[in-house]
Amino acid sequence: MAKVDNKSKGPQGGKDGAKKPAGSKKPQAHAHADAPEVDAGPRVPSRLETLYKDTIRAKIAEQFGISNPMAQPRLRKIVLNVNMGRHLEGTKLPPHVKAQVLDTLVKVSGQKPVVIRAKKSVSNFKVREGMETSAMVTIRRDRMWHFLDRLINLATPRIKDFRGLPTNAFDGQGNYAMGVTEQGVFPEINMADAQFTHGMNINFIFSNSDKDKSRFVLEQLGMPFKKPETK
Repeated sequence: MAKVDNKSKGPQGGKDGAKKPAGSKKPQAHAHADAPEVDAGPRVPSRLETLYKDTIRAKIAEQFGISNPMAQPRLRKIVLNVNMGRHLEGTKLPPHVKAQVLDTLVKVSGQKPVVIRAKKSVSNFKVREGMETSAMVTIRRDRMWHFLDRLINLATPRIKDFRGLPTNAFDGQGNYAMGVTEQGVFPEINMADAQFTHGMNINFIFSNSDKDKSRFVLEQLGMPFKKPETK
């Protein structure tokens, strides 16, 4: 019997016509094979967060006698709210108003805001249940500290005729509320592209706090409160 030569040249044998085994693929060059890898590095905390943990906590323990970090006053979140009810046309909100308010909150907070609808109808304000009346966003942790840093050091000095923030806007739980009359105080907003001017309510929510403790924390963080008048 003739011996079959598996290495015979032809359409199915040898280098010139070798048939590749099933499942084998030709290696392909990756388009990004030579792209350098970027190392983002470790997370860098906000300088106000570092200031609170390294310095302010010790001052709270000395001032109020609270040495346990879990029992000390702490800033939990910041809530931004923009009212859009005054721009209602009948039962609808103009698209350009809604788009600009949402764009402002996205640029200022770095998060997507939520549109709030009226829960009940109020005839005196010409508001019906279900109407889009405001937009809000809640920021926590890193974004909260970075926003507070920009608010204290960049936004408040740009407020027209600024004389300091009021000190009587604390509630019984130590939460603080303030407002700005125009969005242009934030450096992220380009007023040349704005179609109208709108304000913003800013609420600072604390835990384990009261009026005195929250004011002390905010003052230590650099919040520019009004100074008492001297006669």
